[in-house]
Amino acid sequence: MIELWIPITATAALFQTWRTALQQRLRGQLSVNAAGFVRYVYALPVGLLFVALGYGLTGEPLPTPNARFLLSCAAAGFLQIVGTTLLIMAFGYRNFAVGTAYAKTEAVQGAIVAWIILGEALTPLSVGGILIGVAGVLVLSWGGKGLAPRDILAATVQPAALCGLGAGFVFAFTAIFIKDANRALPGDIVIIKALFGLLVTNLMQTAMQGAFLLWREPDQFRAAFTTWRSSAWVGALSACGSACWFSAFALAPVALVRALGQVEMVFTLLFSRFYLHEKLKRADIQGLVLVVAGVVLVLLGS
Repeated sequence: MIELWIPITATAALFQTWRTALQQRLRGQLSVNAAGFVRYVYALPVGLLFVALGYGLTGEPLPTPNARFLLSCAAAGFLQIVGTTLLIMAFGYRNFAVGTAYAKTEAVQGAIVAWIILGEALTPLSVGGILIGVAGVLVLSWGGKGLAPRDILAATVQPAALCGLGAGFVFAFTAIFIKDANRALPGDIVIIKALFGLLVTNLMQTAMQGAFLLWREPDQFRAAFTTWRSSAWVGALSACGSACWFSAFALAPVALVRALGQVEMVFTLLFSRFYLHEKLKRADIQGLVLVVAGVVLVLLGS
């Protein structure tokens, strides 16, 4: 029988790919900060609906937030904002491929951080799957160019690579705090606690990024609400994806969830081929095979 975290993680990756595709359309209308803000503010109603349905269907009483839970939610929300900013900075150095490739080392960084902080040990097969999956992402992101050790070493010191590595590192800690917030809440149904944690984290992110936007870019703050027809879809997909990520982190080791989440690259390629009718290159096929092989090993090792 398939463990529940597996389809939940795959669904999270699908929602994330879909949300990213829609969010690209807002780039001409909103600034980077405003595009991030709509992701949180329009996700709030959907998150509230999830919590209401979850607790209503199970009959569980709403938990009383404690200090550890609130601090972990605040840390996770803030770090996600920082990681997103670092990733955008990586793209700003005009090397999208390098920034993406190094940010995707999050799976490896997350495995190390989770092992040190949470004591989440992995089987050798799962570790091998994570490394193969990251190699596949590198091939996809680099397009098959300059993959010699010397080229990779030279690229690592580029600002885009450093920002990408920083983004991956911050995202790894984001997942740790998400999991810790879930553990801090009383109750036995981890998915219900995950939905509540998502709502609180989302609320904090809306306040943090909204206050910054209102202070630094008041015109963009207003624009975030005038574009509600398209922005609302971004927020709704973000809430659905985050609900799946939060639930998966509560059910399985962080490293395994992030490793399986690499199937996002597969969804992106499929979207590119069958929706945008773009041709796949040899490097795309090679990277795709490596990512899928890595995912299979992770699942077998789990």
